[in-house]
Order: sequence, then C-alpha cells, then structure tokens
Amino acid sequence: MRHVLVVDDDATIRESLSEALTDDVTEVRTAEDAERALSIIDERLPDVVISDVRMPGLDGLALLKLLGERAPSVDVILMTAYDDMPTVVTAMREGAHDFLVKPLDLHDLRRVLAKVFEDRRTRERARRAAEEEASAYKLDELVGHDPRMIEIYKLVGQLAANRANVLIRGETGTGKEVIARAIHFNSPDAAEPFILVNCTAFASTLLESELFGHVKGAFTGAIADHRGRFALAGRGTIFLDEVGDTSIEFQSKLLRVLEDHEYYPVGGERPERSEARVIAATHRNLEEMIGDARFREDLYYRLRVVEIAVPPLRERLDDVPDLAEHLVRRASRTLHHEPQVISREAMDALMRHRWPGNVRELENCLTRAVVLATGDVIRPEHLAIAEVPAESPAHLPTLDETEKEHVVRVLAASGGHKARAAEILGISRPRLNRLIEKYRLE
Repeated sequence: MRHVLVVDDDATIRESLSEALTDDVTEVRTAEDAERALSIIDERLPDVVISDVRMPGLDGLALLKLLGERAPSVDVILMTAYDDMPTVVTAMREGAHDFLVKPLDLHDLRRVLAKVFEDRRTRERARRAAEEEASAYKLDELVGHDPRMIEIYKLVGQLAANRANVLIRGETGTGKEVIARAIHFNSPDAAEPFILVNCTAFASTLLESELFGHVKGAFTGAIADHRGRFALAGRGTIFLDEVGDTSIEFQSKLLRVLEDHEYYPVGGERPERSEARVIAATHRNLEEMIGDARFREDLYYRLRVVEIAVPPLRERLDDVPDLAEHLVRRASRTLHHEPQVISREAMDALMRHRWPGNVRELENCLTRAVVLATGDVIRPEHLAIAEVPAESPAHLPTLDETEKEHVVRVLAASGGHKARAAEILGISRPRLNRLIEKYRLE
C-alpha cells in the first residue's frame, strides 16, 4: 500500500494535492502543521511525507530532522515558496529525498513521487535479498559432521565475533567462499557489504584499480574518478579469492592496507582509510611460493592471522549424504521445483564417486539432477557421473611421494641436467636444489 501524508498550513494546497494524488497513490492524508503530522505518524507510518518548509510552530526542516530520528524509513519531500539556496542545501543535508518550489508543477511532483516509490521498491528488494543471503549462511546451514568440518564451524563462530584477518586454504570447489560468507553474515557487521574479488579475473594493474579505485586521468580510459571495492566495503568484508595468483607488486600495496588501513587510489596523491576486514583464500602452496620469491612472506603472515584448512570432499565422503540432501533442497527452492528425494541407488553412486571438483561438482551434479528428474525421486540416470570407485586413502600415495616420483622422472629424462629439469618442472633452480636435498636425490 502506498501512503502519502501532506503537511501544509494552507488548506487550499492540502485539498488540491490530496485530490491530485489520489489517483497516483493508495491513500493521502493531510495535516495542517508539524505537530498534527507527528501525531498521525505515531498512529501509522506513511511511506512519504510532502511538507511545506515555512509553517507556524515547527517548520518543515524541524519536522524533517524529527522524522530522521523517529521514522528514518519515511521519505520526505519538502516544498516552499521561497527559492533560497541555503534552505535547499540544509534540506538535502538533513536527508530530504527532494525539494520542490511553489507554485508546484503537478507533473514534477508526480515524477518525483514515482522516483521515490521506485527507490523504495529497490531498497525493499535489496533488503529481502540481503536477508535471504544472510539466512543462507547462518551457522545451522553449514552441513557436515566430519570432525575437521566441525572444528571449522567452531572457528567460524569464533571469527564472527572479531575482525581478525583470515586465510582459507583448500582445493578449488571445497567451499572456501561459503566459509568466508558464514563468517561475515554471522558477525556484528553482517549488514555491511560482503564484496567478492576473484583475483584471477583481473590483470595486476586492473586489480589495483578495482580494489583501490582511481582518479580521473590516472591512465588511458580513466575518464572519471572510480571508487574501489575497499571504499565500497565500508566496515564490511573484502574476500580475496585466489590471492596466491596476485603479482608481487600488487602484494606490496595490499600489505600497506593490512598494516596501516590506508591505500592510495591509482593516480591519487592522498591516502584513503579502509575499515574493511580482509578474508583471503587460495588453493596454492604459499610456503613454496615464498621460497620461490613469488609471494611476500610479510603479507603471508598478515593474512594468516587465523588459518582455516578445508579438506577435499573425497576425504570426508561420510558427509556426502547430508550435503546431497541439503543441496537438492536448495536447488529445488531455487528452481521452484517440487521437493525431491535421492534414491538409495543414486546415493550409492554419489558415495562411490571421488569428486575431483569437490562440493562445487556435487552441487552442479545435483542441480542438473533436479532439472532432469521428471518425478519426485532422483535416480542414478539423472546424475550423469562416471561411477569410479573411491580409492581408500590407505592406498593413495602421499603428496610428498607423488612429488618425489615426478622430480625423479624429470631428472632422469633431462639426463641429470638441473637447469633443464627446473625448466620442465616450472620452478626455479634454487627450488629444485631444495627438493633434491629434501628427497636425498643426489
């Protein structure tokens, strides 16, 4: 319901506006002064107040200020016969949605009202979306009973209560972003923005502009000032996904933000403050990258105030049934599909798969199954996965064993030529020497 309150000490104006707006809004009420308007508002909040500025007793600016304190959800349009700039500036500074000059042009008033109601609809959609997003990351929505995941859920609860930087590590698709969002949306700053930045999606120079912004003329194509993600985040969270893929040059600038909470927009001469929390994620071995001088050690420790290591799905297959049922319910809601159940045969097929793409692969598989299943039961033929038995961890080589075997093969193929072997392996000569020493391959 659209509800407008007109406040003016001139009865003719009240009547004419009430008559003119009745066709545009659901309900129009009127008040002869600010005191009467406040009593009406106490009974029921209007969506919009259209108020004169010059009135006996409390004027329109005083009413605007009181509404900002008592009813901040109400939009206020002020009107006056006095076209003076100081009043306009004061009105807009105090939060007026718009300012119109008498005699009113009804076409302008209708246009302004239409914009107010459109803005209100946009805010309401954004509010509902934020509530839905926040509810999707409540702690009771985190699924899995593997002991390592339970410890992660405990950490999420602890980290939500403070603003420490967090480094989340794990293979692609393990749910690092879900954990970051859970930390943010269970924190006191949940109403602030959560901003995801995929570091691999930008070249180094563009990533700097994307995060820190730039000033007009900073580079070719910078035709206007641009606010970066840190400025937009406020006291929210910046989630840097795949931070291990950033350049050394960018890392030094990110380090300054973490150390001093300041950054320079590209081309800017004055620093800007940042109150955002940083959560970073990577699937890379940062310790090796530090050894190869591809990742700054000081940045590593600044990011890794608290570390969360997310295990791959193949190491916690007992969580697959709970995850699968949760993902099917979520996909059914998203696709406006009737609720479905997973047959025993389909669940067995899910349990036999090794899930190289981890939870993301499982989610894609089950979303497709929800679409393909014509009834209320998901069967093996709806899954479209190869039934490859999951190997027992006891029969799988360790990471060190795999790495050692690969280095031995490359050294043999290169005839023991270290420079050539390092080139084939894609690592530095010092790094190869450390591996040779580690595995005693001399």
